[in-house]
Amino acid sequence: MQGTVSARPAENKPKLLDQVRNVIRVKHYSNRTEQAYIDWIKRFILFHGKRHPTEMAEEEVSEVDGPARASPSQRQPYSS
Repeated sequence: MQGTVSARPAENKPKLLDQVRNVIRVKHYSNRTEQAYIDWIKRFILFHGKRHPTEMAEEEVSEVDGPARASPSQRQPYSS
C-alpha cells in the first residue's frame, strides 16, 4: 500500500524516519508538522531504550501518552 511505513526491515529499504518523512511529504503536511512528528518518534524510541517500534509489543506502544491523548483543555479549538 502506497504511503504507509513498512514494518519489515530490509537492507535496501530506507530507515524508519526516512520512511515517515516520505509519507508525510506525500500527504503534503507542513514542515513544522513533519518536524513535530519526527521529534515525537525520536523521543518515543529513546523512551524505549532505542528499540525499533516493530520490536515492541502493543503494551509498550500504549505506555507513552502521545498527542492524541491530550486532555480537552490542551486541545486546539476548531475555530477561534
